[in-house]
Order: sequence, then C-alpha cells, then structure tokens
Amino acid sequence: MDDRVGHGGPRVPEQRRSGPSAEPAALRFDVLGPVRARRGEEQLATGSPQQRALLSALLLREGRTATAAELIDALWGEEPPSQALAAVRTYASRLRKVLDPGVLVSESGGYAVRGLGEGALDLTVAQEWSAQAEKARGAGDLTLAREVLNRALGLWDGEALAGVPGPYAEAQRVRLEEWRLGLLESRLDMDLEQGCHAEAVSELTALTAAYPLRERFRELLMLALYRGGRQAEALAVYADTRRLLAEELGVDPRAGLRELQRRILQADPELAEPSAPEAEPAAAAVRPAQLPANVPDFTGRSSSVKELSEVLAGATEGGDGAGGGRVMAVSALAGIGGVGKTTLAVHVAHRARPAFPDGQLYVDLQGAGARAADPETVLGSFLRALGTADSAIPDSLEDRAALYRSVLDGRRVLVLLDNARDAAQVRPLLPGTEGCAALVTSRVRMVDLAGAHLVDLDVMSPDEALALFTRIVGEERVVSEREAALDVVAACGFLPLAIRIAASRLAARRTWTVSVLAAKLADERRRLDELQAGDLAVKATFELGYGQLEPAQARAFRLLGLADGPDISLAAAAAVLDLPPEDTEDILESLVDTSLLESAAPGRYRFHDLVRLYARACAERDEWPPAERDAALSRLLDFYLSTAAGVYAIERPGDRLVDHLEATEYPGLSFTDGSAALDWLYSEAAALLACVRQAAGTDRLRRAVDLLWASGDLAESGANSHQYEATAVAMCAATQTAGDPRAEGRAQNALTSVLLVSGRIQRAALESRLAMERATAAGDPSAASLAAQDRGLAALHQRQYADGKAFFDQALEGFRATGNGLCEAAALCNLSRAYMGLGNMAKAVEFAQQGLAVHIAVGSTLRLANAYYALGVALTSAGRDTEALAQFSEALTIFAEHRQRLWVGTTHFRIAGAHLSARRPAQAAQHAEQALAMGCMGGDRMRGNVLTLLGRALSLLGQAGRAGACWREALHLYEENSAPEAEEVRALLADGSKSSCT
Repeated sequence: MDDRVGHGGPRVPEQRRSGPSAEPAALRFDVLGPVRARRGEEQLATGSPQQRALLSALLLREGRTATAAELIDALWGEEPPSQALAAVRTYASRLRKVLDPGVLVSESGGYAVRGLGEGALDLTVAQEWSAQAEKARGAGDLTLAREVLNRALGLWDGEALAGVPGPYAEAQRVRLEEWRLGLLESRLDMDLEQGCHAEAVSELTALTAAYPLRERFRELLMLALYRGGRQAEALAVYADTRRLLAEELGVDPRAGLRELQRRILQADPELAEPSAPEAEPAAAAVRPAQLPANVPDFTGRSSSVKELSEVLAGATEGGDGAGGGRVMAVSALAGIGGVGKTTLAVHVAHRARPAFPDGQLYVDLQGAGARAADPETVLGSFLRALGTADSAIPDSLEDRAALYRSVLDGRRVLVLLDNARDAAQVRPLLPGTEGCAALVTSRVRMVDLAGAHLVDLDVMSPDEALALFTRIVGEERVVSEREAALDVVAACGFLPLAIRIAASRLAARRTWTVSVLAAKLADERRRLDELQAGDLAVKATFELGYGQLEPAQARAFRLLGLADGPDISLAAAAAVLDLPPEDTEDILESLVDTSLLESAAPGRYRFHDLVRLYARACAERDEWPPAERDAALSRLLDFYLSTAAGVYAIERPGDRLVDHLEATEYPGLSFTDGSAALDWLYSEAAALLACVRQAAGTDRLRRAVDLLWASGDLAESGANSHQYEATAVAMCAATQTAGDPRAEGRAQNALTSVLLVSGRIQRAALESRLAMERATAAGDPSAASLAAQDRGLAALHQRQYADGKAFFDQALEGFRATGNGLCEAAALCNLSRAYMGLGNMAKAVEFAQQGLAVHIAVGSTLRLANAYYALGVALTSAGRDTEALAQFSEALTIFAEHRQRLWVGTTHFRIAGAHLSARRPAQAAQHAEQALAMGCMGGDRMRGNVLTLLGRALSLLGQAGRAGACWREALHLYEENSAPEAEEVRALLADGSKSSCT
C-alpha cells in the first residue's frame, strides 16, 4: 500500500467496491519517466511509441475527452499521415484490449481514460503532494512540507514521457521538467530555511552544473555557501554566473542575484538567518446568488423533490462520520434529454437556499454540446464570484481547484452543476468541504462520481404530464377535451420537453383545438417531425427531400449511395454516374444544398451513414433496370484500376506488370507529375480498398484483385498497411471460394507483400509458396516470378541463403523472359543480399551494382532507392563504410520524396550500422533512434534489430544501463517471433552483466 500523506489535492476517479471479496489488482500509470502501465506488479504492454503517445495524451487530460483531431495533432502535429485517424483508432483499440474494461472509452468522436482508482497516475499523486506541501509550508510546518515535496520529487524516473514522440509529448516534457525544477527550488529553499546548508551545497553544485543558466539554483547555492561560512566561494559563484550569462546570452544577472551579491559583500546579518514566509492576506468573503429563476409552472416530481431535499439536508445536519459532523452532499441527476433535469434541480436548489446562507453557485457545463465548458474556466468564474481577485487566481486546473476548496472551507455554499458531460468534468468543481453541497445534472449516469447520491429521472406520470400540459395551455381549453389532451401527452411519451413544445404550439394558435393537435400527433410518420426529435423524423425528412429531387439528382443520390468507401471524389463520382466531371459537380453540389449529401472537403463528398442506407434502399426500389446498379460499381472499379495502373507506371518505369492487368472499359485519371500521382493514391486509399472488398463474390473479382496488386505501394507506406492487409485477406478468401487460381495467386502475392513488410516471415513463406503454385497452375508467369522473389525474401529472413539464391535465380529468369526490367533489377539486388549471407562479399557488391545499373537504365524512381539501399548494405558488409553512406544518402532522399516512411526508417537503421562499423557510436545511436521513431520494414523483428544496434552504440558510449534496456526489449521481440537473433542478444546481455560486475 502506498505511504502517502493527507487527503487534499486533486483526485483521480475511485473504482467502486462491489463487496468484501478480493478485488483485482488496480491499474497504475507512470508518465514521470517512461510511460508505463501496471496491473498490480504486472507490467502491461503499452505498444509502440506512437501508441504510448496516445495513452499519455489521454492520461494527461485527467479524464477529459480528447477529440480525434486533438489526438492527431498531439501525435503528428501539422503534417499527420494520410491515415492518421485510422492509426489513432488502431492504437486506441490495442490499448483497450490491454487495459481494464471501461477504462478507455469512446465518446463524441474522441477518447478518454476513465474509472481509475485513487492514485492511479503518478503525476496526479505528485500534484496532490505538491499542493499538500504548499499548504504545510503556509502553515509553518516546514518539516512536513519538505517530506511531502521529497515524496513528490521521488516519483520522477528520469525524463518525463521518455521516448514518447509527437509535439504534444514534447511540450508536456518541457512543462513537466519546468515544474520539477520549480519543486526542487521550493524544496531547496525550505532546506535553507531549516538550516540544512551543508547538505544543500552538494546538491546545488550538481544542479548548477546541469542547468548552468538557471539563476535561482545559483542564488540558492550562493546563500547556502554563505550560511556555511564560505563567503569567498559564494562570491565566486556570482562571478562565474555573470561571466557565463555574458558569454552565452549577452545579459547581466537578474536584480535578485545582484542584490544577494551586494548583501554578501556587506556581510548583511539578516542573510545568516532564514526568514519566515509572510502570511497571505485572506480574500474578502462574498455571497454569490447565481441560481436561475425558478420555473413558475413547475409540476409534479414530488418524490424526487423530497429525495433530493433530504440529501441536501445531510450537508447541514449531523452526518454519518465518526464525529457526527456535517458532510459534503453530492446528488447527480441523470436522464435523457428533455426529461426535466435542470427544471427539477433549479426548483430543489431554490427550496434549499435557506440551508446555504453563504451563497449558491451555478454553471451550465454544456456537456451535451460540441464544446463542453472547461473546468479551469468555470473555476475561474466561481473564484471571482466568491471574492477572489483576478491576480490571485492561478493558471492551472489543479491550483484553481485547490484554491476553490480552500475558499469554501468553513462556508455553507450550494453548487449547481448543470448539463455535465461526465464525472471528470465535475470532480474539480466539487466543494469537498463539510457543510457544502453540489447538485449535478447530466445525460449520463455518474457511477464513477465517488460518494454521489444518484437519481435516475424518468418521464412524468400521466397525471403529472396532463397537469403540466394544462398549466401551459389553460384549464378552460383542456377541460372540455380531456381525452384529446390525454392523447396529446401520451403521443409525447410523457416527456416534459415534448409536452412543453406541443403545449406551446397549441397556446400560440388560438384557432386550434386540442383535437387538432392530437390529430397531427396521431400520424406516427409525422409525429417526431412535429416534435423535432427522433429518428423517425429523420427518415420522414429523407423521404420528403428525395421526393423533391429532379430525375438526374435522384439517380445520382441512389447510385452514389451504392459505393462502400467513407467518401468519394468528384472524379470517382463521375465514373459512377457516367457523366462529365462538370455535370457531376453541378448535381453533387445541388444535393449538398438539399442536405442529402455532405461536402467533406473541396472535391470530396460523403453521405451520413443513415442517409447512405436510405439511398441504397431507394436504389433497390427505384433504379431501373436493376443492372444499372452493377454497371455503376463496375465503372467505379474500372476508374480506380485504370488510375492506379497509371500511378504504378509513373512510380516504376520499366515494370511490365501493368501489361498483365485485366482490361478496363472506363478510363481513369492521367498524371504527369509523380507527386500528384502519389497524392491521389494515398488520398483515395480508403475508398479504393473499399471498392476492392465490395467486388468479392461478383464478376468483378479479377479486376478487384488486380487493383489491389497495382496499389501495392499502400502496403509499404506504413499508414495503410493494416487496411491493405485486411483487404488482401478478404480477397484471398473470395478468390478461393470462386475457384479462380489466377486471381487467387495474385491475391496471395498482395498478401505476401504486406506480411513481409510487417515481419511475419513464416506466414509470408507459406503464402508465397501457395501464390507460386496457383500462378504456375494458372499459367500466369508475372505472378509466378513475383512469388518466387517473395519466397527468396522470406528465405533470407530465415537465414536460408542458398534457398534464397535459388528462388532469386528463378525470379530473375522469369523477369527476363517477360521483359520486366525493373523487376529484373530488383532480383539482382536481392541476389546481392543472398551472396552476402553466403559470405561472398565481392559477389554481393557486384550484383548490387548490376541492379543499380539496370535501375538507372530503365529510369525508375522509387525503386532506384531500393537499388541504392541494396548497394549500401553490400558495401557496409564489405567494410566500405564511407561508400555505403553515400548510397544510403541517395536512397534516403528518394524514399522521403515518395513518402515511404517505413523505408526511410529502415535506411536510417542501415546508416546507423555503417556508422557503428566505422566506430562512430554517437552518430549510430542518433540514426537508430530515428529508425525507431519512423518504424521499419519488417515489423517487430526489424525493430529488434534496431534496438540491438542501438544497444551496441550506447554500450560504446558508456551508457550500459540504456544498452541493457535496449537488448532486453530486443530479446523480447525476437522471442515472440522465434527469431534466431535471440541467441546473439542473450550473449550481449550476458557480456554486459559480466562487465557491470567487474
């Protein structure tokens, strides 16, 4: 159990106890060092650096929701990858599997971490202890203050958020480091106040060396030296500071430091004794009265009023504590929108005013809207209402919450927190003081709000509903049509908001009778339209809008809804409709004007999910002849395949794959610029792959597989690999079901490529063997040669170099037979790798040079980088490091231009290897770190290689601890993948252990 002091400061949510039986170990998270998650003593796998960046961003929001856009900005900043949103969702899904159920929640298009136990986050604990230390210091108890502050500082385990990438993590690292240094300064200041001068000198000496420009440390060192009788050394510190500031910044020491030097020179007797802190002036008490006006026609709810009033009375009468004193009462009202939560809470609060003579606070937290109120802002408003001067209101949420509770201490105040989003938004706003109370309304049931009395507000009873309707409309109109009035409130579902809407409409129309209103609401298809709520109204609105479309608009609405992609470009929509782009744009923009289509971005359109379903239902019902539905999807597939083939040709001149694709009838886009071609491919990735999957089980299957084949760059990009793999798996199953060996072989080729990228070598070997068998049986030489090449790559990873050479020879023969120069060059480069494994470095360099020459001859762009890379690897193995680095530099430039993130990372790994071979460990470590941050081809196994190399570099730099950590992580990755490199790392760890003992 943690030995922690006091109970003040901000708290994390408490988990409810279900009974006396043993509870599962609680989750604990660390961010004041490497980001870690633990369940009891078990260390949980938090995944990749990007995944840890997502976890830390959510933890640092202390339960508040982070939108997907905020998380993308936090992880990647201004240049996120094209599939950043998909990546965020993947990271969240993986974390959700590791953490306890209900901890990582999705809401409002974002994510939040909720339901953690008290003290679950080391930062929260540090904040609590810091606040307690300040309180103890203010009370004059320096011994306790120092002890608690030391506990807070002890929670740091190196650099905060260590190894976590992204601009948000970097900004938080800076913030947390500045806070830590501030805490250190505060604790050292208290050390000196208690006369611990000698002990402080050594620590301050180290700190001034580590942070030479931080003047406060130097000021404290001067004071400690002086009080220890070392006046000359104290003055020497000042002289050194003045020289350093002049040289580094061109400035003089700040006034406080100069004044301290003067006082030391004059032997000021007051410097010899600590000075007691001055007491802060108390803020003037103010009595706020912020409750909204009571609703004059409040009706019913007598049992709820009684229940809530009794709970509030518990804050002012004897409580259940050991001392029989008063307690802070919290009631949380939950219910659907329109059920009358605010009306009831305001009514109860007004009834309870006499019990809270020191005031009532109110805020609408806007939790049901897109921009919920920030607790920091609310606390600032509350503090001002309680008489706190603006200059005395701190900046951070934690400090404001602490001051808020302090201001309320000893006062009896009622706080009404209306329309709350969740418990995390509410916690900082609770008084936390006996004699005070809080009423909370929300659409969610706050089971994680510790100590709260929960009230679920249901719809009104029939009698209460009729009474409310009568009070608004008038008794005279209702008495004569009581049955019709009962029909109205029943049609409203006894929901107070709906009753108010219906009654107000009737009250404003003196010519209507209650029966007229009842008749309008009796039509179920129109009822929710009349009341402005519900999905039935949405459907009725769709139907009305569709019925008003011109024939061309209606056809476009129906056919565009057939496509599975998340959105559709103007050019793709033109293919679906078989219209010129100009006419297509006119129709789509007119649909946007009717709200039946959304403009996702310039030139891109999307349906709301429900609208899409409605559009498909219309296509099933109205499109004639029915074959036009299949024709529209066929044109879309042709468009994607034709365009992707053109992009492939631009990226790989000399590669004859495009000559062996299925024929298309509808044309695609043409590009002359390689960058624009890649822009199209990556922006269309989700829609393109959705089109491939949608063709499974249709006569479009072969074209769909070829589209997957032609868009293979998506497998290597990193951002689209998972989506590409899922599509390849689906198409393998579809081609097997269809009994089409030609399509099956090509689908397995596509799957093999992404398996090799992710480092799943055994499965890649199996799939490439099957692909080769299917392609050979189908008489498909291009696919057979590619499968042979993939089998060779899998053999290289398994260190079966002779087998790899045989497969590459077979692939080379096939490529030459089909005149595929680019693939021939790739096979030569791969043969270089095989010869390298066989120990023939001269042959390795020779074949890599041949491959590079062919690449240059055919004018390839992206794959030319692979040739430079292969030659660099061969030269490194031959000990020609300088030449190798020149080749890697060429490769790195091309890979970066073509947005091949994983290849960029892999090249950094190879550059690191060349630097290490040349005994330049610092440069090797730098490039290895970049490889880890970017990711590499080969998945976890390649990550293990990078970590192994980084460990070697760090070991040469004398950083044995970090080296050992890298090797241990690499060993874990190797063991998980049954990689033979594990033995090498075990040897490194054993040698490191021996070295550390000598």
